[in-house]
Order: sequence, then C-alpha cells, then structure tokens
Amino acid sequence: MVLNIGPQHPATHGVLRLKVVLDGERIVSAEPVVGYMHRGAEKLFEVRDYRQITVLANRHDWLSAFSNELGVVLGVEAMLGMEVPVRAVWLRTLLAELNRVLNHLMFLGSYPLELGAITPVFYAFREREELQAVMEEASGGRMHYMFNRVGGLKEDVPAGWLGRVATAVDAVRRRLPDLESLLVGNEILLARTRGVGVLDPATVLQYGVSGPIARASGVDLDLRRDDPYLAYAELFAPGGPGRVVTRTEGDCLARLEVLLEQVHVSLDLAGACLDRLRSLPAGPVNQRLPKVLKVPEGERYTATENPLGLNGYHLVSRGEKTPWRLKLRSASFNNVQVLTEVLPGCLVADMVAVLGSMFFVVGDVDK
Repeated sequence: MVLNIGPQHPATHGVLRLKVVLDGERIVSAEPVVGYMHRGAEKLFEVRDYRQITVLANRHDWLSAFSNELGVVLGVEAMLGMEVPVRAVWLRTLLAELNRVLNHLMFLGSYPLELGAITPVFYAFREREELQAVMEEASGGRMHYMFNRVGGLKEDVPAGWLGRVATAVDAVRRRLPDLESLLVGNEILLARTRGVGVLDPATVLQYGVSGPIARASGVDLDLRRDDPYLAYAELFAPGGPGRVVTRTEGDCLARLEVLLEQVHVSLDLAGACLDRLRSLPAGPVNQRLPKVLKVPEGERYTATENPLGLNGYHLVSRGEKTPWRLKLRSASFNNVQVLTEVLPGCLVADMVAVLGSMFFVVGDVDK
C-alpha cells in the first residue's frame, strides 16, 4: 500500500510530503518529497544588495534567524578583509547562543506534543518568552531580528540590557528542571523513542547530516570548536565553558537528549559572554560603510554551526553591489533526506516519532 503523509498533515510539522510504501503496519520504503514551500531564496539573493540579503537570509530557518544572518555578514566581511570591533564580536556570540536556546526550546516543547504529551510545550514557551523579551529589546524583532550588519551590529544594546539578559538566563537555568522532569525518565516517552529510528555514523557522513542529529549518532563535529568563528576559539579552548555534546545510540531518544544538554551548554556560553562584555570598555559595535557596498571579485564558502546543523553560504562576487551567485547549504535539507534510510523497517506509529526527532524547519529544506 502506498500512503501519502502530507503535504498538509498534523504529523509533518510543516508542508513536507512523505511518500511511504507499507507492508501491513511496517514501512518498506519512504521518500521525502520537498519543494511545496519553495520561495526561490537563492535567485532573490542575486538581485539584492548585501544589506537587503540579510533581511531575506534570516527567513529560511525562522527558528535560527540570527545565525542565518551571521553566515552572510561573516562571508562578506571576510571577502572585504574587514575587522569587526571586539564588542560586536562578543555581542554576536551572545545573541547567537541565545538564539540557539530559543531554537532548541521550540523542539523540546513540540516533539513531546507530537508523541501525545501536551504539557511540555507550555513550559518550553514560558522559557522562550523570557529570552524572546531580551532579544526583542535589543533588536526590535521577535523572530526576524535583522540585527547583523556587514561590519558589526545595527546599534549598541540598550543601557542595562546585559543585566536583564543575566536575569533571564538565570531564570531559564533555574526553571529548566521543570521541563526536564517531564521528559527525562518519562516511561511513555522512553517507550516511544528508545531504539527507534536508529541512524548510524556511516549514513550520517554519507548524507552530510550535521548538528545535534549527527552528534547523537556519535559524529563528533561542531564548527564552534573545529573551525571557530566569532569568539568561539576562546570559549571552546581548554578550561572554557564550551563543550560538544554527543551520544552514541543514534536513536530518537539520543537526539532529544543532545538537544536538552545543548541548552545547558548554550546558557553557560551566554553567561561567559556576559562576563566578558561587562569587562569590555564602551566602544563601537560596527564599521562605517560606503553608501554603495561592493564586494571584491572572488568567491568564498562560509559555514556556521547553526542550531540545526551546518549552514553554509557560497558567495561568488564579480565586484558589484549584488552577488553573482549566493548558494545556500541549509542544515535541514540533508537532515530530511536521510529519512529514506531511517524509516524503512519502522512501524507507521513510529514514523511520527522518527520524523519529529529530525528537528527540521521546512523553509530551511525548501529555501
């Protein structure tokens, strides 16, 4: 029997279509059919200047907007040979980690919801609101921050903001056990996720899967440590608060555990950024730019460790104010393709558990 799950279906959290072939209750083969949300981002990049691209780039993965912006501006700055003020570097790192926590909390709330547990999403959103408030105060945006600029940030943060971030981070850290107590050791959740949807390291490498999903299968890769940008070289140095969270089981439960532990690591990193920012003298957070910003001729690939995995921009410039080509390598695209390998052999009832544990955003798949 051939069964279409989606493209509009409660189990697919977004407009993703899964074409599955069943033998009774068991899945024989599965094919993710993507493109229902395609917005042609890459072609839109080519007709916009570098300031306008930042607006578009933060939308493909709407849960990781700040990190999406970062990839674009870091690539342009590198091609310009531009030095960013130290204060901007640490502020960017802080905001990127707060954005990572926001992303993970969304999945920590919505994944149990797909397994039938309603309560966790309320706890997750309580913590999200705490952090959303300080992100919104700094940038003016709740989801699409548009706070990065080539050369730094749009403006400095408001007076007293660092103190309010510290209060918010402490509040989230203090209340996180409320959410964890609903998930960790929950026998229904364990029954639905342990040993289900196992993804082995060889398949991870074969499909280019990255982020928390790859690390849950034992692939120890994190660009913040392995190819550092912003202030991560210092944060992930020996004795620093940065550490890479991994598991070896590669099942749905391991993927959830990685996400949960990464929230703690990101809060530690945010705390370290706050300490450094308090010790820095007041200073600029951006560079003065010409009225028309042109990038020298050449090409560059810039990858960042986004909350859901590796996010890369391949920028090709012909010396004009718009890129000749800006190719986007999104994390969710590869992470969803691997469902072809993971779903066969699973029961239909487990399909929702496996699908939800891949932690993807459909806009990030379709671009």
